Amino acid sequence: MGAVKSGAGKTSTDGNDPSGHRARLRKRMMTGGEDALADHEVIEYLLMVARPRIDTKPIARSLIQRFGNLAGVLNADPQALALHPNMGETSAAALRIVALAARRLARTMVREQPVLSNWQALLDYLHIDMAHLTVERVRALYLNTQNMLILDHLVSEGTLDESAIYTREVIRKGLDVGAAAMILVHNHPSGSPQPSRADIQVTAKIAEAARVMGMVVHDHIIIGREGHVSLKSKGLI
Repeated sequence: MGAVKSGAGKTSTDGNDPSGHRARLRKRMMTGGEDALADHEVIEYLLMVARPRIDTKPIARSLIQRFGNLAGVLNADPQALALHPNMGETSAAALRIVALAARRLARTMVREQPVLSNWQALLDYLHIDMAHLTVERVRALYLNTQNMLILDHLVSEGTLDESAIYTREVIRKGLDVGAAAMILVHNHPSGSPQPSRADIQVTAKIAEAARVMGMVVHDHIIIGREGHVSLKSKGLI
């Protein structure tokens, strides 16, 4: 029987870790709370799993410096990530899969319960999905009589700061899927979720058209990097 090689049983991520830094990072991640690792350390850990033979700390710090924070990195354009110094497609994919998993988890949480009684899950999902977009996207969330989500419909996608909302299209789609109610959603790439006069006017127009056709507009939510605004909570619906 051959001799057992020293180091057997260690994970591949320890292969270039003579100081034990990676082992300590992993232990903090496994035993600590959600804030056990700083933003750059989360990125570092994801990259070191994908590329165990290099020091990923400098890359992680440079990504945070460029994209601002953890959310900015994970939601960055895939091509921009791949072309970042010392990255490449393998590293970019390791970061993008986390954002994909987060979106799917949040979407599942929204679909499993009535939306109006699961409001925070909806806000979490919308923020994960839309807060860091660089163009304005308009969506209509159609609900059945039990307020379960039956369709998350992309109405339009615009330029940096505007996107058209067509009342007739929004209402027709609701009728097509048999919706009893809807929630309008769009994002502000500028970061501030405060509604514009146009936001308020188009919301009133769609709400009135929906009422005539037997549907209810529960809310219009505006998402930005700085948070969200509910037009209903502001008394604008």
